[in-house]
Amino acid sequence: MIETQLLPSVITKQPYPLIFVTLSGAHLYGFPSPDSDYDLRGVHVLPLPQMLGLYDPQETISKTHTEEGVEIDVVTYDIKKCCDLLLKKSGNIIEQIYSPLVLHTTPDHDELKTLTRATLCRYHSHHYLGFSQNKWQEFTKTRSIKALLYMYRVLLSGIHLMQTGIVEANLTQLHIIYPLPYIPDLIAQKQNAAEKSTLEGSNIAFHEAEYQRLSKQLEEARDTSKLPQEPGGKAELNDWLLRLRLRDFNPL
Repeated sequence: MIETQLLPSVITKQPYPLIFVTLSGAHLYGFPSPDSDYDLRGVHVLPLPQMLGLYDPQETISKTHTEEGVEIDVVTYDIKKCCDLLLKKSGNIIEQIYSPLVLHTTPDHDELKTLTRATLCRYHSHHYLGFSQNKWQEFTKTRSIKALLYMYRVLLSGIHLMQTGIVEANLTQLHIIYPLPYIPDLIAQKQNAAEKSTLEGSNIAFHEAEYQRLSKQLEEARDTSKLPQEPGGKAELNDWLLRLRLRDFNPL
């Protein structure tokens, strides 16, 4: 699915220079349905005059459209907002930066991945715990297979990050490390059905017990993690940001 010819043309239409563009969403998480949309996420560089003038800079560019029946959702952040999100402990941005489904990259992306390591911290566990709680609540209301897989994915991602300091968002890969016997069947049901398919005759009590167990395991992994409590690397990110912002600036 990543080889679709639609995505490169979408990238070339972006209005500002791009540091990277990766795939997120179900494709990154390892369980896309046949009708899953494409979630493109990236970072762009606004020209310095836009950051200094009276008009609000386009720190976030977001557009959802359909091409040849395929829904494509594109969101990119300016480099300053990217740095701000990293220092605010965003779990989403670290997964976008480290996504192996790379559609566009640069040497600046490689440097950003190196700098991002210093921002990884125990506080990211709150992102994963909160995300999993939202998805569990969604599942109890809708019986959505997608919501249930998201719940398991974020809990295992959080556990893995706390234990290893490595960002891994793909549930198929996480299942190799933390095998749960019901995961392959859930993924198969999701991949062979429509995006909004539901789980029929599911054992809610069983999945609730697993949700509670894995949440506790994530909390324990956080409490024993070797990661720092808060993100570091602010000075290095600041240097990177200034260098990129000023690199192509020509004084009037």
